[in-house]
Amino acid sequence: MDMQKVFSKNVINTLTIVIITVMVAAAILGWYMGWFRDLNAMREFVWKAGPLGPGVFVIIQIMQVVLPFIPGGVTLMTGVLVFGPLWGFVLNYVGVCIGSGINFYLARQYGKRLVTQLVDEQTYNKYIGKIENSKGFERFFALSILLPFFPDDTLCLLAGLTNMTPKKFSAIIFLTKPPSIAVYSLVLFSAGNMLSKMIGSML
Repeated sequence: MDMQKVFSKNVINTLTIVIITVMVAAAILGWYMGWFRDLNAMREFVWKAGPLGPGVFVIIQIMQVVLPFIPGGVTLMTGVLVFGPLWGFVLNYVGVCIGSGINFYLARQYGKRLVTQLVDEQTYNKYIGKIENSKGFERFFALSILLPFFPDDTLCLLAGLTNMTPKKFSAIIFLTKPPSIAVYSLVLFSAGNMLSKMIGSML
């Protein structure tokens, strides 16, 4: 390996470490401030960002995908309730797709050792056997991303351990993510409206 490739790899590794460290620090701060534990706190934080709100929210959604201890329900609902069902869907989609790509890259770059640190043992053992059959895993992966209620973030990490190409991974994510996010967005928007009406009728 020539010096230029070694230098480039070191730069990429350093940037990756810095970015992940910043994300973890921001997530810990967010947890301490209550943003990831309280829907109202998260909504208020995004609202206060003003014109930067959409960008701030996308970054939060990326963090939610990459860092397993951030609850996805809070961030998904925040997007829908703050930006409405349409733009909430769009921003959720963008953030989730970018975060999914990061998960795939991290697993591809750093392997099983990192994946086992990010995924709980029970979930890892449940799905790891499926990557032995590459074609079978690709079909299972596409179906799992298409349908809601599968551990998408974990499966994106596992995909990085297979020989699936980044191009195929991206195509599956871009094409199959919209339906599940749309379902989540509509359900959460309806639930949010119903909750608001119930609270309003009690006051």
